Amino acid sequence: MAQQALPVREARLGKPLGADGTVRTVNAVALLLPGCGPTGLRRPSPVHALTVRPLAARLARAGRAEGLTAHVVHYRCRGWNGADAHPARDATWALEEVVRRYGDVPVALVGTGMGARAALHAAGHPAVHAVLALAPWLPDPRRFGAEPEPVKQLIGRQVLLAHGTNDERVDPDLSYRYAQRAKKINRDTCRFEVHSDSHSLHQHRAEVHALATDFVLGALFARAYARPVKDALAAPPPLGLRMPLASGFGASLRH
Repeated sequence: MAQQALPVREARLGKPLGADGTVRTVNAVALLLPGCGPTGLRRPSPVHALTVRPLAARLARAGRAEGLTAHVVHYRCRGWNGADAHPARDATWALEEVVRRYGDVPVALVGTGMGARAALHAAGHPAVHAVLALAPWLPDPRRFGAEPEPVKQLIGRQVLLAHGTNDERVDPDLSYRYAQRAKKINRDTCRFEVHSDSHSLHQHRAEVHALATDFVLGALFARAYARPVKDALAAPPPLGLRMPLASGFGASLRH
């Protein structure tokens, strides 16, 4: 008897956050892309998706009145896996699924770690209006001999990167050099440095989440950005790419 083939594992969208049980129009979507490892074909650990759910819930809550819905993307497997770039492909699938479900609505890709790399890769999809990359896992082309990460797909998008200066997993200078290249072709690019924080950005989580909320809602709904975000986008390098995230950011945003 021939062995039955295993079913093909598919990516999926998590439960929509922001819905309140009533019929309402979805005017924009935030897609949360969790981190993962460099390699691995097994099913991802649910822990990764859980780590970004609080931010997804915060974004949905803050944008509820304007019709924002957030989804956490669940990958097919737990690794980037070289040229296969599975999380980036899953992000593109998720964007197509958003279009199928909600129609022509603007989307913000919000990624952490390897998920931030996936967000940057998938930014060329026509539905994407903004990309937020938190502690992006970016390879060092000098070390691995690989081609530099692409940036042309960021043209026309609002882009913000944030990185802890004490990241023990990914050299923050890699995201700075990436932002330098992106800024040359897309002026709407900025980068914040979270001083003394690690890869998880846990020490200044409140400030990071406040920054994320201000940026995503500003990009999707044309809200006025907080002054530090506005200044970072307007400032030339290196200032706009090394903007410090002030302690207490978010306590009084409109200043």
